[in-house]
Amino acid sequence: MADTVRMLSTLALKGAVQSLAGQYQAAGGVRIDADFAPTLALLDRLRASEAADVVILTRDGLDEVVREGRVVPQTCVDLARSFVGIAVKAGTAHPDIATEAALRAALLGARTVAYSRLGASGILFAKLIEQLGIAAEVNARAQIIPQGFTGEKLVTGEADLAVQQISELKQVGGIEVVGAIPRQLQTPAVFSAGRMVASNKPAEADRLLRFLASPAVAPALRESGLEP
Repeated sequence: MADTVRMLSTLALKGAVQSLAGQYQAAGGVRIDADFAPTLALLDRLRASEAADVVILTRDGLDEVVREGRVVPQTCVDLARSFVGIAVKAGTAHPDIATEAALRAALLGARTVAYSRLGASGILFAKLIEQLGIAAEVNARAQIIPQGFTGEKLVTGEADLAVQQISELKQVGGIEVVGAIPRQLQTPAVFSAGRMVASNKPAEADRLLRFLASPAVAPALRESGLEP
């Protein structure tokens, strides 16, 4: 459609993009037709030649598609940083996760921990529990989902703790974010955007990228659990 920009975005930006879409249209921008999935799943789709005008991926993922000639390097902009956090079902006790020792105890004490196989948070968490020496114990009782929101496993009672980007946890109703995993144990994910080389709407795509990188979007990013 002539009045639409097609976007493929990582799940971590779903809340922010959905809240900003109306604001963008009100300011004279075109409609944003967005589809959300983990970066690794989006990379597979882009390599299978799925069409899009704008992509939002982890910075590493965006760099990959730039090297492959799929994204125009001059259009790339960093949008937000995101930290991995832990959530529980609403109304249940919040475990202490403030230190490495406390986090280790909380993970071992949980009946089941939910995390994602494909997302940046799941990759970090898998490495973290190896580092903490508790991978075998946690994984023996884990709910490892292929993609989507881990917090949904709290709502259904299938998990006691859910691990994901804080911005993704905040997309699920009926749960509460305990907080971020101690920052010394994680490297924040940087999410970045760029225009696809094959886009047939370069002017509209570039306008949207300028909007997403502008100070005007900072409140929506913070509200969704991201740092501009």
